[in-house]
Amino acid sequence: MLLKISALAIANPVATLINESLATGYIPKLWKTARVVPIHKSGDSTLVSNYRPISLLPVMSKILEKCVYTQLHDYYQSSNYLTSDHSGFCPNHSTTTALLKVCNDTQADMEQGKLTGAIFLDFAKAFDTVDHGILLQKLKNSGISEHTLTWFQSYVSNRSQHVSISGSSSLPLPVMCGVPQGSILGPLLFMIFINDLPNVCKASTVHMYADDTVIYTSKSNLPQLEAVLPEQFTEVETWIADNKRFLNTDKTVIMLFGTAPKLHKLQNPHLCVRTKSNGTLTTVASLKYLGMWLDPNLSFGPHIEKLSSKPYPKRSALYRNKSCLSPAVRKQIVQQMLMPAIEYGDVVYAAAPQTHLQELTTLYNSCCRFALQCNYMTHHCDILKELNWPSLESRRTLHLSNLVFKSFSGKLPPYLNRLLPPAVPSSYNLQTRTCTLLAIPQYKKKVSRSSFSYRAPQLWNNLPDTIKSSPSLKSLKSSILNIPQYGMNL
Repeated sequence: MLLKISALAIANPVATLINESLATGYIPKLWKTARVVPIHKSGDSTLVSNYRPISLLPVMSKILEKCVYTQLHDYYQSSNYLTSDHSGFCPNHSTTTALLKVCNDTQADMEQGKLTGAIFLDFAKAFDTVDHGILLQKLKNSGISEHTLTWFQSYVSNRSQHVSISGSSSLPLPVMCGVPQGSILGPLLFMIFINDLPNVCKASTVHMYADDTVIYTSKSNLPQLEAVLPEQFTEVETWIADNKRFLNTDKTVIMLFGTAPKLHKLQNPHLCVRTKSNGTLTTVASLKYLGMWLDPNLSFGPHIEKLSSKPYPKRSALYRNKSCLSPAVRKQIVQQMLMPAIEYGDVVYAAAPQTHLQELTTLYNSCCRFALQCNYMTHHCDILKELNWPSLESRRTLHLSNLVFKSFSGKLPPYLNRLLPPAVPSSYNLQTRTCTLLAIPQYKKKVSRSSFSYRAPQLWNNLPDTIKSSPSLKSLKSSILNIPQYGMNL
């Protein structure tokens, strides 16, 4: 705030400092000193392990980093150097898009009768153990000039940090490795460091979100998977050793995906993958990945079950104090505290069995009753109409339509844009269309179509042309919600 208020007076001196740093390749040591504040997470407050360290850097250093970040990011974007298999710290990317990518690939292979084996890697202190020498070498290999490399060498070297708590500070200690926590450049430097990981897995797919990495491949049967996946993991272990990384083998797990009939035919539905230390990775039946619980059939039953039960303690506390809350406050509580959890990743689990989705509908109706403070006999259609809120099904329809709409303007990650190719017009179709239709994948086998690459084009093609030709996301939303078939569902 102080810098913003005094911007007119200090802009020129700050610009001089930044230019001097870039010209000389030197960063003042004071700008590389971090103050670490421990924040209690949960549990016993006397245990150090129950605290999260928050690193605070000088504001001036972040202004300098922002200038360097802009130029460095533009350089990598123009040269297409960064892999498209990374969803963290990238514009138009999110955990939802990463989940859509991994789940779509798995579901599409399941629809073709294949099994998918996935290894979920767990790196130990991924950001704090980045080797500075290896990072500088990778920066050099990416085309960074020697002069710029000198600046980055000054950036990562001679860093220090001290702990501050209750007005007291510890003695500073040097930071010998890792990217600076709380910095502007830290996430981009981490992306550069792990950018070559997908290159070692030539027979499988790798997708990363920050340090959450999954390696997966699909085959027709289990023996073929057991012939490929262990070899891929061996290559990954070699990369980890060469880059001085550390893997939590206890938390690195395997999951085998497939349709229920396909998995039921297997006598032993487990994958055997050994580590270099002669250990064996654990095969799990459910796993939380990027905030969503995955199961072998991708029915999302465990996720919806946990999601349905999680808000009830909060809702009970709110019900006990509902007399103290005005209608506007209750409505705001539902919209800001409860709905984000329910709607997170809804485009991913939208094709779950109706029995699972009904659990969320029951929870949603209960939240709506709390917002209006009406009794349980009031019909949910009347409640939604009074609140002017769409049903959960309509919300999922809208969110999926938004993703397709964004793909036309290039605001989706490339790996999702590739899943939504335009349809090739038939030679006998003489009708002129002003709206783009999407190609729907064709499958020989009659199985449920739950993949994003099938659901999204089918939904979009069935929307009225007046909706598909909407000029903006805002008009798309109003158009969908104003049509009873896709809107309020009353």
